[in-house]
Amino acid sequence: MAGELLLERYGGPAEGVSSKSSDTDLVSEADRASEAAILDLLVAERPDDGLLGEEGSGREGTTGIRWVVDPLDGTVNYLYRYPAWTVSVACEDAEGPLAACVYHPTLDEAFVAARGHGATLDGRPIRVNGVRDLQHALIATGFAYGVEERRRQAPVVARVLESARDVRRGGSAALDLCYVACGRVDGYYETGVNRWDWLGGSLVAAEAGARFALRERPARAPLVLAAPPAIFDALADVVAN
Repeated sequence: MAGELLLERYGGPAEGVSSKSSDTDLVSEADRASEAAILDLLVAERPDDGLLGEEGSGREGTTGIRWVVDPLDGTVNYLYRYPAWTVSVACEDAEGPLAACVYHPTLDEAFVAARGHGATLDGRPIRVNGVRDLQHALIATGFAYGVEERRRQAPVVARVLESARDVRRGGSAALDLCYVACGRVDGYYETGVNRWDWLGGSLVAAEAGARFALRERPARAPLVLAAPPAIFDALADVVAN
């Protein structure tokens, strides 16, 4: 539903575009329309659950379950007609993410996971790669829109380039995490991403065999990290500071 709505507008004139955290961090009318469509469905089907949407929608629930929605992860990609953007919908309870779907409309791929039940791509089970050392790992990351955080990120990515096979920057945190899950990359790290960016993808990655961590850091943006167990600690050491 939301994916179809976004595809109908994809490549057309950008409408209702404004800035969020910085002049280069954008939101469009497509983001808002996608979120409205998803939340209308959730309210109808799960009226007592909590809601958290990237574009400002939210409410408290009474069931202990909250839905976390990123209606368009990769807005800048979408506006530039660069095909790496997704719709991410996940629900969480007191123990963490419970179920998730990350949909990649331009490839018509659906990544789905449920806690304790594994992860799938278009209904087929997926697993992380069996890479054993960081030197042979392909690592995905992303960069903040704020200049100060980018200055802190630059030396980190330089260390990763020295330690790993190579680095990819796709522009959608949810998609990067799903690509860890299905082996299109070996690991992923990023600072400064929000809960709606990573929650759905984190469950897909974890259920596909990755280790996932959200590390809070004093006076710094939180660090999100996912990788197969064999290289997780090595990657964490490289990106820690």
